[in-house]
Amino acid sequence: MQIREIHEKYKARELTISDVLEQVFDTIKSKENEINAYISLYEDEARERAVELEKNLSDDISPLYGIPVAVKDNISTKDMDTTCGSRILLGYRPPYNATVVDRILNQGAIIIGKTNMDEFAMGSSGEHSYFGPTRNPHNTEYVPGGSSSGSSAAVAAGEAVAALGSDTGGSIRQPASFCGVVGLKPTYGRVSRYGLVAFGSSLDQIGPITNSVYDSAILFTAIAGFDPMDSTSVDMPLPDINEIFENYDKNRFTIGIPDEYFVEGVNEDVKSGVLEVAKRFEEAGFKLKRISLKHTEYAISVYYIIATSEASSNLARYDGVRYGFRAKGYETLDEMYKKTRTEGFGEEVKRRILLGTFALSAGYYDAYYLNAQRARRLIKEDFDTAFKDVDLILTPVSPTPPFKIGEKIEDPVSLYLSDIFTVTASLAGLPAISIPCCRSKNGLPIGFQLIGRPFDEKTIFQAGRFYEEFLKDEG
Repeated sequence: MQIREIHEKYKARELTISDVLEQVFDTIKSKENEINAYISLYEDEARERAVELEKNLSDDISPLYGIPVAVKDNISTKDMDTTCGSRILLGYRPPYNATVVDRILNQGAIIIGKTNMDEFAMGSSGEHSYFGPTRNPHNTEYVPGGSSSGSSAAVAAGEAVAALGSDTGGSIRQPASFCGVVGLKPTYGRVSRYGLVAFGSSLDQIGPITNSVYDSAILFTAIAGFDPMDSTSVDMPLPDINEIFENYDKNRFTIGIPDEYFVEGVNEDVKSGVLEVAKRFEEAGFKLKRISLKHTEYAISVYYIIATSEASSNLARYDGVRYGFRAKGYETLDEMYKKTRTEGFGEEVKRRILLGTFALSAGYYDAYYLNAQRARRLIKEDFDTAFKDVDLILTPVSPTPPFKIGEKIEDPVSLYLSDIFTVTASLAGLPAISIPCCRSKNGLPIGFQLIGRPFDEKTIFQAGRFYEEFLKDEG
């Protein structure tokens, strides 16, 4: 069920909050052993909150009132485990909530658990977690995407009505595509990062994972907005849900189709599916325009220099001294640091720390990190130029459909390349959404991506909602 549907049934007294909560927990019990979407569940606390919320149920409740929501395990939740899918944070319970958590709780949401993820959000498959891989609900032999693997799989499987994820280079959009749900990366600075465990600080954003575009807008408007606790938070007006979806003219939209995103090497199911989406938009009255984002070829290199450099700095704080895991069997402080970090971090995290440390090291800083920042500016300028002529940009989310678990685990470069169509919006700080559009030949979901101007999530939601309604009308 969707947030909007449940909300209407609550107000009509056709459902109780406890009914919905127990339905979700029953689904978790029946599917979780196969999917592994959760690291921790908080059933007793959720049931107690449901009883309290039921007492204050009225016709004036917020859209998230009584909605069971899952939270990615790199988002701080007071007195609840926050492990980032890593051994090094075992047992860590933050003394505070992330701003986004407080905001959904203030609207009456129920947090049911913390979802599995690629360790420290470093992965594109959901296989790099200390707690084991998450599996795709549509076929458990396949990956759900990453790093917000558990959040996307939980929503797709009915193990949560909605979820929060984080997106550094595609970590909401790619698993949303692979699991057949809707995932939004907001504009950088639109949603507070306070309480999000940092990976790449100039890239990280928290966003919603839901079953529809409308639900995405509901959760987005709940968590977005200025926060003085986050120095990158931008104080800009935020549209309400009615303003987003009422009285918009589809004929005013021009959608850009970038040549660089439909090249040789992109899976044919993906290419044909996304081009069919473009055709449907055109038939419905949207204008299409071919555009060029000519610096796309540098995006993966730029992203994996900047993101790993920021990660090597951010992850230096995990040393076994203040919180989390500490190794045993050491004699000196240096040995304790080395042993703790060697045993506490997984292979992919160690790989990225090493890459970032190298890129920032003396003699290489100018050649790698500074040049990557210069190229990042060129990528952003490509988008600035394109948005002079178009309102939205339509692309694939991933160059391939979901792949089998274990298929790429020994080839990290191949996994990195799967981010080629998502890292560009992250580097430019733009809002982007993944929406389901079709299935691969083996029946697995494929999504398309809409990228918008900075702080123009409204247009993304309008076009995405129109597409959903268009499909519904088609039957």
